[in-house]
Amino acid sequence: MIQLSSLSKSFGDRILLEAVNWQIDDRERVGLSGPNGAGKTTLLKMLAGIDEPDSGLVVKPSGLTIGYLPQDGLHHTGRTLREEAGLAFKMLLDMRAEIGSLEERLGDDAVPESEHAEMLTRYSELQDEFKRREGYSIDLKITTVLRGLGFSPDDMDQPSETFSGGWQMRIALAKLLLGRPGLLLLDEPTNHLDLDARNWLEEYLSSYPHAVILVSHDRFFLDAVVTRITEIGLRKLTDYTGNYSDYLREREARMERLRQQKRDQDEEVARMEAFINRFRYQATKAAQVQSRIKMLDKVVPIEIPPERKRVHFTFPACAKSGRSVIDLRGISKAYGEKRIFDRINLLIERGDRIALIGPNGVGKSTLMRMLSGVESPDAGTRTEGHQLVMQYFAQDEAARLDGTLTVYQTLAGDAPIHMVPSIRNILGGFLFSGDDVDKPVRVLSGGERTRLAVARMLLRPSNTLLLDEPTNHLDLDSKDVLLEALEDFGGTLIFVSHDRYFVDRLATKVIEIGGGQASIYPGNYEEFLWSRQQRAAAANAPVVVSAKSAETRPISAKTVVQNQSEARNGGRPPKARSETTPQAQPDKASAQQSYEERRRVEADARRVKKSADSLRRRVDELEARIADREKAIKEIEATMSAPGFYDDRNTAQPIIAKHQSLMWEVGDLMNQWEALQTKS
Repeated sequence: MIQLSSLSKSFGDRILLEAVNWQIDDRERVGLSGPNGAGKTTLLKMLAGIDEPDSGLVVKPSGLTIGYLPQDGLHHTGRTLREEAGLAFKMLLDMRAEIGSLEERLGDDAVPESEHAEMLTRYSELQDEFKRREGYSIDLKITTVLRGLGFSPDDMDQPSETFSGGWQMRIALAKLLLGRPGLLLLDEPTNHLDLDARNWLEEYLSSYPHAVILVSHDRFFLDAVVTRITEIGLRKLTDYTGNYSDYLREREARMERLRQQKRDQDEEVARMEAFINRFRYQATKAAQVQSRIKMLDKVVPIEIPPERKRVHFTFPACAKSGRSVIDLRGISKAYGEKRIFDRINLLIERGDRIALIGPNGVGKSTLMRMLSGVESPDAGTRTEGHQLVMQYFAQDEAARLDGTLTVYQTLAGDAPIHMVPSIRNILGGFLFSGDDVDKPVRVLSGGERTRLAVARMLLRPSNTLLLDEPTNHLDLDSKDVLLEALEDFGGTLIFVSHDRYFVDRLATKVIEIGGGQASIYPGNYEEFLWSRQQRAAAANAPVVVSAKSAETRPISAKTVVQNQSEARNGGRPPKARSETTPQAQPDKASAQQSYEERRRVEADARRVKKSADSLRRRVDELEARIADREKAIKEIEATMSAPGFYDDRNTAQPIIAKHQSLMWEVGDLMNQWEALQTKS
């Protein structure tokens, strides 16, 4: 479909690609991998025709359409959101306008009849072509994609210039997806997407009918979407079949083979050099020496890619907080007429690892600011626990850095005196070495600013971390190391992240924010999704009214008999006996009927009582199981609060996993108990 032929590209004396041959076929989904600065974005720009190679060719079919989404910098203005997205169908919209114009002319008496035949022919051609290209579903496609990317129905007719930078990139992505180019080039498409939008985009790209090449620092997203990883390094492209997890395994195996080949080559070269040095001046060995010299000249040294630098750090130790860390009671918050939270209650306990989940704009960052104390609620109280030492990493923390300071000065300005000797070690761990420490902050990239902002967190110990999007602009290696450090952190962690892998690995509880509420669920994000699916399935299930009447009152035995009598009388209620009418003497048949009626009443009453007894037993059983699990949780939490518990990760991890499993089980049992209570 598209080929690179002997392509080379360099910047100054730095060679990114040298005589590269590469190919991508239709319907392939390729992820580009490599450290920051390896040339991933440059390769996308050359494929898109924005940059030119220094030599070689990018060979494309003549009819190939290419769509390119940059990391940022796009802005839309002058149209509503719906109109801007509709530009992806410009040809079809022009066709629809021409069809409308022809309809008007055909209905105009002033148009000569001699032109009607030609107009009808053109009208028929346009109708057929418009239908073939699915022109009648344009509006549905636009709405589907925009809603999938997180836009609400109220956004559709808003001017596009009113949307912020992240939403501007979503508009650009929507236009690309609607246009369905033959080659889709996406540079960090998930940067500005929340988890729901990422999940939708994963499904969309997995079924995309053409080729896709993308760069992403979201490991879960790559695992879900790509069918091939192409690594950029050592001036060449190396392909690995499978997703990102497959790539990591294959790359490690390949690197081990290369290291062994390098060791064997070095040993062979050393033997030949030793032979040459030993017999260089012996006439009897001259021919053998010359032979080995020629062999050495032909040896092509095996290159081993340098080990990728990893950010290595640990959070400094801090005294433990009390059991209750932060307690929010009756919290309400609104901006103008938009109510964000309505009388929510939220208790954060020591050791919690909570992920805040919800679409962009529902209040995740607002809740983080209220938890940190940076922003006050309109109503309600915020209570800090005993011995709380907190650090808050805001969403715009990197942007807040003083651009006039150097990298070193940024840390030195906040550092306690006893931490000053450790500043260079901390900066080295975050890839700032040598002259990098003297760079002004204003020249740093987004990823470098984020690393520097995270590094500042190491200067002071804390037992509670509030992190709002700490992984923004971090590459995959840096994310992995931050993840490992947070896994080892022994305090309380509350964080917002749109990286699915990051959330799954860290969270032991999930708080879903939306509709003015904050609902807490035990377990990680995978378990939260399962719970949400179960609730959705239950909500869509048919309602069976058995233990309650339409007025939600318990059905008595008398009511059961009355309903049965109505059924036997064709839906009419049984007639009441008149007090003024003499009662006829019952004959044998009526006596038998009265006896059977009493039997039915008694049987119905027994069934109702049996059902109630069964319900009571199930409730008692659930309450006993809940009490048992809560007792086990308290015992585990006592163990977890003991000094030194987190020192040995291998010993602590199974206990933490058991605690998480019990918390999830209690949550499920409580849901069952509440469901039974509604029936009682």
